[in-house]
Amino acid sequence: MLLALAVVTAGVALRQADRVHFARDRPQAADAADLIALQRTRANNLTPLLLLTGQWVQVIGWWTLAAHGPLLAAAAAAGIAVQFRHLQETSHFAVHGVLARTGRANRLLAEAFVHHPLALGPVAVRRRRHVRDHHPNATLDSDPNLAELRRAGLRLGTTGPQFAAALIHPLTPRGIYSTVAGIAACLRGPGAWHRAAVPAALAAAAYLAGGWPALLFGLLIPQLLLYPQLAWLSLLVEHTWFDPDHRTGSPAEVEAGRCLRLYPRNRALAAIAASTWLPYGDLYHYAHSAHPAVRWNYLPALDRHLAAPHFTPGALLVGADSVARRHRAALVDGTAATLLPAAGPARTPTA
Repeated sequence: MLLALAVVTAGVALRQADRVHFARDRPQAADAADLIALQRTRANNLTPLLLLTGQWVQVIGWWTLAAHGPLLAAAAAAGIAVQFRHLQETSHFAVHGVLARTGRANRLLAEAFVHHPLALGPVAVRRRRHVRDHHPNATLDSDPNLAELRRAGLRLGTTGPQFAAALIHPLTPRGIYSTVAGIAACLRGPGAWHRAAVPAALAAAAYLAGGWPALLFGLLIPQLLLYPQLAWLSLLVEHTWFDPDHRTGSPAEVEAGRCLRLYPRNRALAAIAASTWLPYGDLYHYAHSAHPAVRWNYLPALDRHLAAPHFTPGALLVGADSVARRHRAALVDGTAATLLPAAGPARTPTA
């Protein structure tokens, strides 16, 4: 067990090289132009490689821990789900071209370390869906992410039980089916042999590191249940999906009307979210939406520079100002009527 903990610690240490490198001379608050200029002076291909390698080293450590009893196996399932969520969000910045210095490095790192092992499909497809289709059209009828929410049951007139089920959609039978179907489609898609070979090799590595407990709790449960649920929650808190305030003006002014900023006054909850289900700048989705070319390291400084968005909730699920309560109210009182047509089958988001 000590060896497993040492491996996890080594993975954490490897990841710090990227954080420290981009932290130098970072201002407390600044506009996007200044931050992008600083970011370009720091851009490189080595520290992103160390970052992604460190995340997988942590996964290996968790696999080894999973073999040491049911409690540690359960902890491994949660820890690896968080790492998969981190990998997804890291590759999100590769899709935007700001993880590494060159476009080729961004594509290769995202494919090799995230999209192939997690069966997320081609990076080019995700880039088209996310950068071209989502960002300019967030909360509009043509937004593919809004379509994901519709298909999960978040539509006008949804009942209380239906709304509650939609909040945990990836854990429901329909959600699990869509996750498995998405993985299967990836494995049958372009480059199918190597897209199938990498997950197979990952399963073999998990078994070698920790036996059946690592395969079950360190791969299947995180990939099919826990990580999709974390990704789903992050999607729910990106925007005021069903009652945006449509504005005109600068990108920041437009995004301020359709984005939200979770936990702006609670540092403890913000820190927990940033280290688990809203990693690598996802807590600052408003700042990212306003200026997608800014790397996650600089989003807090950009967030302090921008005016607050129109919704700054202090809670996710419970409370008068929670995200869930606002979404539910919008779906009940009819403000979402023009946004939410009939639903079809849903799949796990990869934005």
